[in-house]
Amino acid sequence: MYEFLKVSTEGKVGTITLNRPDVLNAWHSPMRRELAAALEAMNADEEVRAVIMTGAGDRAFSAGQDLNETKSFDTERASEWIEEWRALYSAIRGMSKPLIAALNGVAAGSAFQVALQCDIRIGHAGSKMGQPEINSGIASTLGPWLMKEMLGLSRTIELTLTGRMMDGEECHHIGLIHHLVLAEQVHAKAMEVAGQLAEKPPVAMALNKRRFAEMTQPGFEDALAAGSRNQKEAYASGEPQRMMEAFFAERTKRKQNA
Repeated sequence: MYEFLKVSTEGKVGTITLNRPDVLNAWHSPMRRELAAALEAMNADEEVRAVIMTGAGDRAFSAGQDLNETKSFDTERASEWIEEWRALYSAIRGMSKPLIAALNGVAAGSAFQVALQCDIRIGHAGSKMGQPEINSGIASTLGPWLMKEMLGLSRTIELTLTGRMMDGEECHHIGLIHHLVLAEQVHAKAMEVAGQLAEKPPVAMALNKRRFAEMTQPGFEDALAAGSRNQKEAYASGEPQRMMEAFFAERTKRKQNA
């Protein structure tokens, strides 16, 4: 049914595995559409009471946006891109069931944003998270809004402007990872937490989830509107295209010298 995901259920717990390990589970438009559809299907399944999202392999939850897709965007496509993110993020925000991120590795950029929109995050010391878009010439709007809600303005500015990645220990220390375990225990801990949440009263769970979505909806809409404006301006300047071409050239050079 899915080309870029693996979907399974075990008892009352559903698991969605991002499955493009050859590119560190980075997503493109088809994968984003599949992920939104899988989340909506899990939400509609009366047998499923909690959902885990994780990545294939042991290197990455997801590296975020596949730059092979965005390197050739023009201003119109950049604006459409934001609407694609609206569809995925709305599917996440519309979940009436708890969503747990099992961070088996890197969660960068938009994957960091997806992880922050999950209800509970479980990772290990090698789980790296951050907002490195600036290094690709991509402006950030939704990520900074999410970080500001969770971390405050000062840390948000530092992380957005430097684009640095945080390791699992730092993420746990500042509250972005709720449970820090050994790498080989991430899945088991996620199943444990999901099992506990699956036993909570479902109506109260759904109402609490809906209220959190209501509380944050104005900020969500503002961030998306800013994203559309900023991506148009950024791509009109040509800077993202130049930065991504430089990235691919450097990667090719490293492979040739390896």
